[in-house]
Amino acid sequence: MGFILMLIVGGLIGWIAGGILGKDIPGGILGNIISGIVGAALGSWLLGEWGPSIGSIHIFPALIGTIVLIAIVSLVLNLIRK
Repeated sequence: MGFILMLIVGGLIGWIAGGILGKDIPGGILGNIISGIVGAALGSWLLGEWGPSIGSIHIFPALIGTIVLIAIVSLVLNLIRK
């Protein structure tokens, strides 16, 4: 049950971060889940584990890490397209 909850929370974090930045994440729902989980790992690595936790994902560092990840991926994709 913990893995499914982590996937759901990762998807929600990815969706919220994409909405904050106004960027669509490539891959739709799967892209949201992957970006949320990778962003959570990045945020926990950079900022530590603080704030509320759901499904073993700490919300605030995950959101900040996912925003950073989406911004970097969007920048790289824009450079590749040009």
